[in-house]
Amino acid sequence: MAQIFHRSTNTVAKVTLFGAVFFVAVAGWVAATLDRSAYSTRQGVVREQPVPFSHDHHVVALGIDCRYCHTAVETEAFAGIPPTTTCINCHKLIWNESDMLAPVRASLAEDTPIRWTRVHDLPDFVYFDHSIHVAKGVGCATCHGRVDQMPLVYQAASLQMEWCLECHRHPERYVGPREQVFNMAWKAPDQATLGPALVAEYHVDPRTDCSTCHR
Repeated sequence: MAQIFHRSTNTVAKVTLFGAVFFVAVAGWVAATLDRSAYSTRQGVVREQPVPFSHDHHVVALGIDCRYCHTAVETEAFAGIPPTTTCINCHKLIWNESDMLAPVRASLAEDTPIRWTRVHDLPDFVYFDHSIHVAKGVGCATCHGRVDQMPLVYQAASLQMEWCLECHRHPERYVGPREQVFNMAWKAPDQATLGPALVAEYHVDPRTDCSTCHR
C-alpha cells in the first residue's frame, strides 16, 4: 500500500502537540505573574494626587490621629475622606499662602470637593466594611501598611481575593487589641498566644463564603 503521508508527519504532529501544551503552560504562567504584579494590583505604586499630602508628616511629626480625618472608620463601611474644611482648620493659619495648597484654597472658595485619587480601590463587586474590622481588632497597618511612614500613600497589599482569604481563614495571626487598632507601630509580643485569645474574646468568626464580600 502506498504511504499517503511522509514518515516525518508523526514526528511533526507530536512536536506540534507538545509545543501547544508548552505554549499554553507558559501563557498561563505569564498571565498569573502579570495578575500578581504591580502592573495589575498597583501594589507599591504611588498615585498622583492634587495635593501631595504626607501622612508621615501629619501622623508622626504632628501626631494627628487617623480618626481626625477618617471620621467614619469606626461606624461605617467607608472610612471617609475629610472635607476641605478639615484641612482649612489648620491651614488657615499654617502655610496658608503655600502654592502647594492652592487646590485646597480653591476647593474652599468654589465650594467643590478636592478630587483625590483613590489608592485602595476595590472592584465594584467587592463589599468591604471598615467598621466591623476595626471592632474585631484588625489594625489599620494590617491592610494599609505603615501609612504613618509614607510621605506619599501607596497601596501596601495586593488586595487580591487570596490576600483577603488568608486573614479570614487565620484571623488569629492578625487580630490585636482594640485599643491598639490605630497605633500603627504596635506589634504583639507573642501573637501566637495573644491572637487566639482575642479571637475568642471578640467572637471573631469570619465567614469565607462568597456572599460575605460579593453581595
